Amino acid sequence: MARCKLCGKVADTIAQYLSLCKDCLREKESDLKEEVLELHGRIRTKYNLPAAIPRDREGMKCGQCVNDCKIGKGKKGYCGLITNLDGKLERYEDSGFLDFYFDPLPTNCVADWVCPGGSGTGFPQYAYKNGTEYGYKNLAVFFRHCTFNCLFCQNWHFRTKPHRSYTTEEIIKVIDEKTSCICYFGGDPTPNIKFALKLSEKIISSLNRIFRICWETNGSATRGYIKRMMELSLISGGILKIDLKAFSQPLAFALCGTDNKNTIANIEFCSQFFSKREVPPPLVVATLLIPGYIDEKELRLLAKFLASLDRRIPWALLGFAPHFYFSDLPRTSRLQASQALAIAKEYGMENCRIGNFHLLVD
Repeated sequence: MARCKLCGKVADTIAQYLSLCKDCLREKESDLKEEVLELHGRIRTKYNLPAAIPRDREGMKCGQCVNDCKIGKGKKGYCGLITNLDGKLERYEDSGFLDFYFDPLPTNCVADWVCPGGSGTGFPQYAYKNGTEYGYKNLAVFFRHCTFNCLFCQNWHFRTKPHRSYTTEEIIKVIDEKTSCICYFGGDPTPNIKFALKLSEKIISSLNRIFRICWETNGSATRGYIKRMMELSLISGGILKIDLKAFSQPLAFALCGTDNKNTIANIEFCSQFFSKREVPPPLVVATLLIPGYIDEKELRLLAKFLASLDRRIPWALLGFAPHFYFSDLPRTSRLQASQALAIAKEYGMENCRIGNFHLLVD
C-alpha cells in the first residue's frame, strides 16, 4: 500500500516505487515528467544502462526504434546494445545476444488460442495438425536487450546475467524436423532486429516445409523493421504479437520509461494485413491488466482504438503477477479480468480472451 505523493490518495494499487496514482500520471504529465525520468534512470543506472535516452549533439543517430538515440563515441544506446564504435554504429547483424530453448507445443504463447501450433488454425497450409500440434515444439529465442524500461517487467533477470552471443548458423543447426515454429521475445527483439530478420530469412530459404516465424514485441521498432517482421510472419504462417501496455501516453511513459507512439502506429499499420490473411490472424495484441493502472478508463481507450482498426484483432487480456519494481501490487482479480472482457465486447471486439488465468485472485 502506498500514498500518491501528489493527490494524497492511499491504496494497495499504488506502487510504492512510483508513489503516483493513475489519475495524476494521466492528468499531470508536465508536472511529473522529470520525476518519472529520474525514477527510471535510477533503475537503469543500477544495471549499467544509460540513465536516459542518449541525445549527444555530436552522436550518431540510430533510428532503429522509437527512442531514436543519438549515441556518442564509445557509448551505447538506450537498449544497452547498439554502440558507437569510433563513429560507426555496431548493430550486431551477424550475431544475436540471446538464450534459446525448446517448448513442447502447446506453449504459453499469448496467441495460443488462435495460432497454428496451439489450435491448428491455417491447417494444412500453416499447421501440421488440424488441432494442437502435440509432438512438435517451438524454438523460443529470448533476446537480452530491450528498448523499454517497464517497471513491472517479468523477465527483468536478464539484466543480471552475462550476455552470450550466437550466430545464425548456430541457431539453425539446432532446428530439427519436430520444430515447427520460432518465436522471438525477451527483453525485446528490436535491439537485435537485424540479426533476427537475417536468421528468419535464412530459415525460410533453407527449410522447404512448414516453419512459422513469430514475434512478441513492444512494437517500438521503426516502420521498415515492423513491415519486414510482418512480411516474414505472413509468408510463414506466423503471428506478430504486440504488447500494448497502455494507450494514454503519460501513463505509458510512466510505466515503461519511453514513448508509446510507435507501438500505436505499428498496431494501426499491421491491422491492414487482415486483408491479406485472416486465418491465422497476422496480428495479436496483448495488454497486461495491472491493478490500479490499467483501469476502466484505460481499457475503454484501448478497446475503442482497437475496434476502430479491425474488430477481428485478437486481444489477449493478461493476468498480472507482482514483479520487479511493481512487486508490492496485488495480482489481477477475477472481477477486473471479467470487467476488461466485458469492455472489449462492449466495443465490439470479436476475439478476446483472458490469459494467465491461473494468476487471477478473488
